[in-house]
Amino acid sequence: QVQLVESGGGLVQAGGSLRLSCVASGSRFSISSMGWYRQPPGKQREKVAIITRTGDTTYADSVKGRFTISRDNAKNTVYLQMNSLKPEDTAVYDCNYVMAGIPINSNWGQGTQVTVSS
Repeated sequence: QVQLVESGGGLVQAGGSLRLSCVASGSRFSISSMGWYRQPPGKQREKVAIITRTGDTTYADSVKGRFTISRDNAKNTVYLQMNSLKPEDTAVYDCNYVMAGIPINSNWGQGTQVTVSS
């Protein structure tokens, strides 16, 4: 069963930066698209960024120009560099394998809390 372990969250002031990491189990990591998602308090989970196996990236409009997704296939790890953080970025962030833009692993990780103070 695939396991996803996120880390790197924390409390940061507006304008600050954080780097999230997600280690994914499974032998198909290097040939799979991966995505970062977030669930703000009281809201539904939303897509933040996706990276394909070839390194192509897409972002939610709300994070374009501030967040960067990357991957290290040797470590089965996907990263999310978050700069110029805003209070509205406060959420639990988690990652998943992605196919056709849809997260495919029903067993989400525990996520990592990001809190941005104003």
